[in-house]
Amino acid sequence: MSWRINSVLVILFISSCQQKGEGEKENFLTTRTVVRSNYLIEAEDLQKITLHPNIKLVDFRKREDFEKEHIEGAINIWRSDIEDTSYPYKGIMASPLQIETLFSQLGISNDDTLIIYDDNGLCDAARLWWVLENYDFTQVKLLHGGLVAWKQINEALSALTTDPAPTNFQLSKTPSMKYYSSLEDIKGAIHGNTLILDTRSVDEFSGKRMKKGASKGGRIPESKLVDWSESVNYTGDKKFKSTEELSAIYSQLAAEKRDTIIVYCHSGVRSSHTTFVLTQLLNYTNVRNYDGSWNEWSYFEDLAYDQDSITTLIN
Repeated sequence: MSWRINSVLVILFISSCQQKGEGEKENFLTTRTVVRSNYLIEAEDLQKITLHPNIKLVDFRKREDFEKEHIEGAINIWRSDIEDTSYPYKGIMASPLQIETLFSQLGISNDDTLIIYDDNGLCDAARLWWVLENYDFTQVKLLHGGLVAWKQINEALSALTTDPAPTNFQLSKTPSMKYYSSLEDIKGAIHGNTLILDTRSVDEFSGKRMKKGASKGGRIPESKLVDWSESVNYTGDKKFKSTEELSAIYSQLAAEKRDTIIVYCHSGVRSSHTTFVLTQLLNYTNVRNYDGSWNEWSYFEDLAYDQDSITTLIN
C-alpha cells in the first residue's frame, strides 16, 4: 500500500495518541508558523513520530558533517548521491534508476515518508524534494528550520550510524517532471513571454564572481534576479519568512501566479529552493527549475550570456 503524505502523518498521530481528541489531532498537522505547506513539518511535531518505522529521517548534508552529529536514526544523502555524473558539467539530476538504487540501498521503501533536513535554510534539502517531485514521489516533508530548529527544542543529536536492511524502492515508470526545465526549454524562453529568474548572488549575476564548475561568469540573457536566501531568516532561525514578507519580495517580479517562470542558479540547487517557495508557499502554478542551470549554460560557447564585470573564481 502506498500512503499519501498527509494520510501517513494522520495515521501516525492517531496510533501514538489514541487518547487525544480530534481537535488535538488537527493541531498536530497545523504548522505553528506564519508560512504553511503540506511539505513542511515543525520540530515539535517531528518529535512525536521519529520512532515510527515508516518515517525515514534524511540528513542532507556532507558526509563529514553528518558523522559529527545528526538526528538519531537519520540516514545521510548528499548532492553527489543524486547527481548524474555522465555529463561534462556538474549538477544534473540523477536518473530514476539511480534514485531507485540509492533508496533501496538505504532501506527506503515506497511506504515510507521522508523527513529531510539540512543546516542551510533548507536550500540543500529542497534539491532532493525537487528531484522526487519530478519523479512523482511526494511522501516528503522538510524539517522547517532544519538542524537549528531541532537543537532549539533541546533534542539530542547522535554520531552513531546504522546499516539499514535493503529494500526494493520503485519510482513511477512515467514521471511527470512537473517542475523540470531543460536546456532546450530555456533556449526557447529567451525573448519570449517566459520570466527567467536567477536565484544566485548579485556578484554571480553580474559576472563579478563565478563558482567552481562554471565555464564563464555572467547570466542568461533576459534574467531577473532574486537571491534565494532572501526568502529565509538566514542569519537567524533558518526558517522561511512570513507569507506577507515572501509576497513582497517576489512581487518585484511583476508576475501573475499563473505566469510561466523558469528559475536557475549555479547547479539547480538554490533554484530548487526558490521553486519550493514559489509553488508551495506562494501558490505560483507554472514554475520550472532549469536543471543544468549556469553550469550547463556557460559550458556551451555558442550560447549568449550577459556580463557586467570582470570575473573572479570562487569555490
